Amino acid sequence: MVSLGFSNHGEFLISSDYTYLLRAVFLRGLSLVCHLVFFLVICIVWSIKRCSVQSPKESPSKSRFFHYRLTLLASLCLALFHFVLCLFNYFWFVHDGWPDDMLATQLDLVFRTIVSIAIPAYLHFVFSRSAERRFPLFLRIWWGLYLFISCCFLVVDLVYYRKHGDLKTHLLVLDVGSVLVGSVLSYAGLFGKRSSGGENGDPLLQEPLLNGCTNSTTNGDVATDGSCNKRGCDNVTPYANANPFSIATFSWIGSLLSVGYKKTLDLEDVPQLASEDSVLGVFPVFKTKLESYSNNSGGGIRSQELVKALVFSTWKEILWTALFAVVYTVASYVGPYLIDAFVHYLIDRDDYVYGYALVSAFVVAKIFECLSQRYWFFKLQQVGIRVRAILVTMIYKKGLKLSGQSRQGSTSGEIINIMSVDADRIGLFSWYMHDLWMVPIQVTLALLILYKNLGLASLTTLAATILVMLANIPLGKMQQKYQEKLMESKDMRMKATSEILRNMRILKLQGWEMKFLSKIVELRKNETNWLRRFLYTSAMISFVFWGSPTFISVVTFGSCMLMGIPLDSGKILSALATFRVLQEPIYNLPDTIQMVIQTKVSLDRISSFLRLEELQPDNIERLPKGSTDVAVEISDGNFSWDPSLTNPTLKDLNVHVLHGMRVAVCGTVGSGKSSLLSCILGEIPKTSGTVKMCGTTAYVAQSPWIQSGKIEDNILFGEEMDRFKYDGVLEACSLKKDLEILPFGDQTVIGERGINLSGGQKQRIQIARALYYGADIYLFDDPFSAVDAHTGTHLFKECLLGLLASKTVIYVTHQVEFLPSADLILVMKDGRITQAGKYEDILNSGTDFMELVGAHKEALLALDAMDLTARTSTNGVEDVEGNSVKKEEKNTEQNGKPDEIVVPKGQLVQEEEREKGKVSFSVYWKYITTAYKGILVPFILLAQIIFQVLQIGSNYWMAWAAPVSKGATPPVSGFVLILVYVILAIGSSLGILVRALLITIAGYKTATILFNKMHMCIFRAPMSFFDATPSGRILNRASTDQSELDTSFHFQIASLAFSIIQLVGIIAVMSQVAWQVFIIFIPVIATCIWYQQYYIETARELARLMGVCKAPIIQHFAESLSGSMTIRGFDQESRFVTKNFQLNDAYSRPKFHNAAAMEWLCFRLDVLSSITFTFSLVFLICVPKGIIDPAIAGLAVTYGLNLNMLQAWVIWNFCNLENKVISVERILQYTCIPSEPPLSLEANKPDDNWPSHGEVDIRDLQVRYAPHMPFVLRGLTCTFPGGMKTGIVGRTGSGKSTLIQTLFRLIDPTVGHILIDGIDISTIGLHDLRSRLSIIPQDPTMFEGTVRSNLDPLEEHSDEQVWEAIDRCQLGDEVRRKEGKLDSSVSENGENWSVGQRQLVCLGRAILKKSKVLVLDEATASVDTATDGLIQKTLRQQFSDSTVITIAHRITSVLDSDMVLLLENGKILEHDTPSRLLENKSSAFAKLVAEYTVRSSSSFSNLNNL
Repeated sequence: MVSLGFSNHGEFLISSDYTYLLRAVFLRGLSLVCHLVFFLVICIVWSIKRCSVQSPKESPSKSRFFHYRLTLLASLCLALFHFVLCLFNYFWFVHDGWPDDMLATQLDLVFRTIVSIAIPAYLHFVFSRSAERRFPLFLRIWWGLYLFISCCFLVVDLVYYRKHGDLKTHLLVLDVGSVLVGSVLSYAGLFGKRSSGGENGDPLLQEPLLNGCTNSTTNGDVATDGSCNKRGCDNVTPYANANPFSIATFSWIGSLLSVGYKKTLDLEDVPQLASEDSVLGVFPVFKTKLESYSNNSGGGIRSQELVKALVFSTWKEILWTALFAVVYTVASYVGPYLIDAFVHYLIDRDDYVYGYALVSAFVVAKIFECLSQRYWFFKLQQVGIRVRAILVTMIYKKGLKLSGQSRQGSTSGEIINIMSVDADRIGLFSWYMHDLWMVPIQVTLALLILYKNLGLASLTTLAATILVMLANIPLGKMQQKYQEKLMESKDMRMKATSEILRNMRILKLQGWEMKFLSKIVELRKNETNWLRRFLYTSAMISFVFWGSPTFISVVTFGSCMLMGIPLDSGKILSALATFRVLQEPIYNLPDTIQMVIQTKVSLDRISSFLRLEELQPDNIERLPKGSTDVAVEISDGNFSWDPSLTNPTLKDLNVHVLHGMRVAVCGTVGSGKSSLLSCILGEIPKTSGTVKMCGTTAYVAQSPWIQSGKIEDNILFGEEMDRFKYDGVLEACSLKKDLEILPFGDQTVIGERGINLSGGQKQRIQIARALYYGADIYLFDDPFSAVDAHTGTHLFKECLLGLLASKTVIYVTHQVEFLPSADLILVMKDGRITQAGKYEDILNSGTDFMELVGAHKEALLALDAMDLTARTSTNGVEDVEGNSVKKEEKNTEQNGKPDEIVVPKGQLVQEEEREKGKVSFSVYWKYITTAYKGILVPFILLAQIIFQVLQIGSNYWMAWAAPVSKGATPPVSGFVLILVYVILAIGSSLGILVRALLITIAGYKTATILFNKMHMCIFRAPMSFFDATPSGRILNRASTDQSELDTSFHFQIASLAFSIIQLVGIIAVMSQVAWQVFIIFIPVIATCIWYQQYYIETARELARLMGVCKAPIIQHFAESLSGSMTIRGFDQESRFVTKNFQLNDAYSRPKFHNAAAMEWLCFRLDVLSSITFTFSLVFLICVPKGIIDPAIAGLAVTYGLNLNMLQAWVIWNFCNLENKVISVERILQYTCIPSEPPLSLEANKPDDNWPSHGEVDIRDLQVRYAPHMPFVLRGLTCTFPGGMKTGIVGRTGSGKSTLIQTLFRLIDPTVGHILIDGIDISTIGLHDLRSRLSIIPQDPTMFEGTVRSNLDPLEEHSDEQVWEAIDRCQLGDEVRRKEGKLDSSVSENGENWSVGQRQLVCLGRAILKKSKVLVLDEATASVDTATDGLIQKTLRQQFSDSTVITIAHRITSVLDSDMVLLLENGKILEHDTPSRLLENKSSAFAKLVAEYTVRSSSSFSNLNNL
């Protein structure tokens, strides 16, 4: 018979020795021992697995493992279940002491939690990477044992404890839950196994997608030869293989921090991303999901589909972060919950064990809070990096597929803004992802604690909290509206900036840069109008929410007084601590709401962009190679760039081209020649008909598209190097001599848009690219116009008639002499093919072709007449320029001098400069003192100090004035208590309002001033700056860095100051209670500072690398957009997308490791602050009763709860500021760009009628583009007589365009002078010079706007004058046909006008300007011969008394010149009248004319034999 009794703790006592086995202390102790032993086993197995070398047979398998996910999910649920019960059991018994059975139960629950966490960790980090076919044996045994123990415990609960009435509900729940989960785990252990596909499946499926890893070079660009850089490729981030301890403490980042502390980090030092973080790993998953969701919705890609795809692409990380967020939230409320108990303990001090138990609870909660927060933040940033990379890639891919109409609606500047700003913002939103749904949980926990302490008064807290949140609704709507308007205005500014940077050369040549700067300033004014409203709305939101905790506490305590709820110091301090914890989500809520609004705007913008119309793949029907003799066939084709227009661009096309045919396309300007090639490539929307193509294509555009990079890379264009083939292509394209002149040969780095090459060199590199590619069908859009006559002949013979003799070639040309060799000639007019056939067949069959040929024959007759004059004249021009032979000898002597100068050679485009080492204090000082000389800074700090003092004062007042315990006499009445508190609260709120407004004023003013300074410096920079600086670098500063200054940096710098002030306040409060805390606090602070200094060396360089690595993404994107037609023409989209992948990863690498480094630091700071807090708590419970006021001690603990957060916040703000200040540093770099000479010099201002005669005198002119580059012009001395025409000829790259740039002072001579009418042009202002000269440039430029704004940007002429100029430049009929007439729209780069029409617009500008000196730089290269004749006639009429300097490849364009200057390799080869030079049959000019005459007059029928 078993007799039972009950102890004073309520537990039953069992008299029999055998029944002792049923006591809780034994059962829970047994469970504890089992879990402890199993934990040791799993640690040993894990260590063995980590130390052993994995054999190839044991390599991770990608085959499916049945029930793995079920097991992982069940284990995680069990861990959370045990953790919650552990906390519940602890708080349930913390007040009642710890009898043996309860202590055993608590320890059992602790180890159950630890083991439950260890199992899923082992499964994820060890087992998932192995090839084991079943779960490990020790796990299966454990799951079976766990189920058996749980069942036994449940039986004892139901049969024994329940019978005696001592069954605790939470322990019954524990055992029931353990049985259920144990059953699931045992089932998985029995039936879980790996599918056979992993071992016996197709081995190819187990190969990596890419052989090797992401290629990288030391500068972040991609290795083009396919090789892997050792450090860049093999060194994958240690995070990929880190153990749980290393992951929890972020120790895996230690090696990088060590390297960064010892040396300045370069990109090669930063490890590669793990596969799951690289674009190649995450983008395919996202793409699949997005296509699935968008197909289901049927409405294209909308914001909700985009969000769903992003969330489900990163769902694992999002769930993990949600779990950590919940753990952090629960742990953060443990302190406020225990404050009341701690204050009461300090009053009584009756049980030291209880005191130490309280301290333990505080510390354990802090540890959980620290660990969960750190990993929560890190994983969020990891998600953000992935999301940003996904979106940038998606936008890039979309940009390559946009139709022509979509491109006109979205300029490259807008698209770049979407990629650089909107994608970044959505990636940044990951920080705020869980904040919205966490707020209700945090408020609920706070209300539960308040209800426990204050009863029904907590309902007023809820009401006040809801009221505060509702107050944000109108502010949020206003902010959303302002954010949308701000982004729209920023788009317009970036669009204009991008266009201006592309065309800066023509702006400087025309002297228009300041006019266009004023346009940017006007656009910025519109932007700042919305920015100002946005910032003031942010300031009001900041005021509302910073003041809300004080408002809530006033309402709560006031309600307590009205309801008669007694307040003692313990309850007040618990409430204040709760408010302080609740303060964090309420503080963050305005930022969260603002971020949600901004993210929604960005999502809408991106989804709108992704819905834009793409090129239709069915525009062309591609036939299998070899399936037909037809290469290109167009049947009844009608095509229109704008399908909404009734009049199509191309009409009734019927073209039949067989393989191996040469097809020439000719016609007047604007007849549709380029559009014909575009429709063959599928670029123009097809309204009817069919287009069939058989074979690969290569396309050579009329306007050369050259990538930044080496010449060799531009020619290879992704193909493998075949040296024999490569040399043959260089020879055929006449590039070998050019490469010999260039300082690094074909390894010379080309500037953006081929800035350091002549027009002819760029075009020949384009042709070489096409030849090397080895396509079946070649499409040439008039490439021969950009090269001189000799080179054009060579290219035609060697390329079209030589290397491409067996290929299908369709070429557009204005050179009639190239037509006879064509198998088929297509004559176009007004979008129709009016004639088609061989040269002889169509010569007499229509008027259109006869007009072209007739104009060409007239030019030849003029040439023959000139040649005849030269033969009959012996001395008629003897005295015009003196003895030409002597002059030539003299020039030869001069030309020898520069060759003797030895100059260091270097590439034009250098690596982007980045500061190294610590950011100078001067950067901060310049920023702070930019607005109002820094006068607002002390007032901002004073406002924050007042707020902090009044806030601490109000809390101190409540702790001191409230009764210590129930029944104690309060120092003051309840009314006085609340009245003083309200007064202090109002004062602190006013401090916040003043602070918020002053920060906004200072930040806005500073951003505006720095914007104006930077743009003024950029626009006044010399042309050499733009030649050597890719526009991506400038755009990066004008968009990303400027956005940082506009919206966040002033808050960041203020946040650091405020957090320091708050930290000082906490230290003051804690030291007020116990100065002894400084014993531990001082060494902890010293350690924190050391950690911060150790960390910042790496973090600073990682942040700089992020800035440097972002510019190549923008640069590559901008280049790809401008050359998208060429990329598609070569079918190279996949290669360019891969390059974008690699550039994205190069940017993500420092970003990822920077995030990890930040968490490494914060974890260590959290640990150190927890040590300080623990010491303070232990000190307080050890001090004898009566020495310290319990209420003030409780206040110190209340503030101490936030010590770790605030201490980390100070360091985090400081480090983040150092990272963010790099944007200021980068903008300040561009406020110090060396400027061009002054625009105007009052002391040397020329007369209003200068130049009156127009004589140009060049004296010993020596020019080079940069000090580290070779001379381009080498000692030129000559005179261009006033009022006469001088033609400049020479091979491509001989220095013709450089001479013109020197005349306009885009480049200043190294040696020598240029005088115009006796005035040295280097002594007068640039605007005074350039405004008096006119130029029609080699690259015709039109700006987005109207026809009128393009002809007369400065608005100096009347409509009548503009119409007159349009008629004279042969564009009158075309403009009158358009609906808007002078207000007809011009799209970005003038893409809705042909190249020839753009050239005519440039002629119109010159006619309007009517300068005494006119320069024609290949001005008629892009027009047909007939139009060229009309232009020359117009020039003779309009500029009969002007000095006209003509650079031309058409010999007929310079034959009627008064003088001819022939250049070769930067030297004067010949300078005389055309007739005199033609007399001398051995002269280079005579040979050039003879060659042109032979080429032009022959039928080219014999060229096939050459």
